[in-house]
Amino acid sequence: MKTFKLLIASSLLLSPFVSAATVAPAVSSEVLLQTDHAWTGAPYAHYPAGQPAVTLLRITIPAHAVLPWHRHPAPNVAYVQSGTLTVETRDTHQTKVLHAGDALAETVDTVHRGVAGDEPVVLLVFYAGAKGVPLSVVEP
Repeated sequence: MKTFKLLIASSLLLSPFVSAATVAPAVSSEVLLQTDHAWTGAPYAHYPAGQPAVTLLRITIPAHAVLPWHRHPAPNVAYVQSGTLTVETRDTHQTKVLHAGDALAETVDTVHRGVAGDEPVVLLVFYAGAKGVPLSVVEP
């Protein structure tokens, strides 16, 4: 009987730990960007042909830096971790200002550039391309 009482007492003492270990923590998910077109409104036509290759970059742009004119041969999206970035197209002069927490669907084969604000810009950029296809091409 003494053993039984000890077993009951120990199970009552340990029960919070057992139940806490068996309950999974809550998982949340938030869609930051889901689209079929670039920020300019141009629809995405297709992915590059070939073996798929995905790339995730953390890009840091110094304050007041002006990136060279460039284009992307494959769809990519950017998330602004910090700073302010203005993106602009060369031919149509469209602009968009991005702040920390913003996401951007990049253009494909449209020449554009980014201009950093008063503080460095940190971007996470995900490219959905193909093996051998460059992530970015500088345009004169």
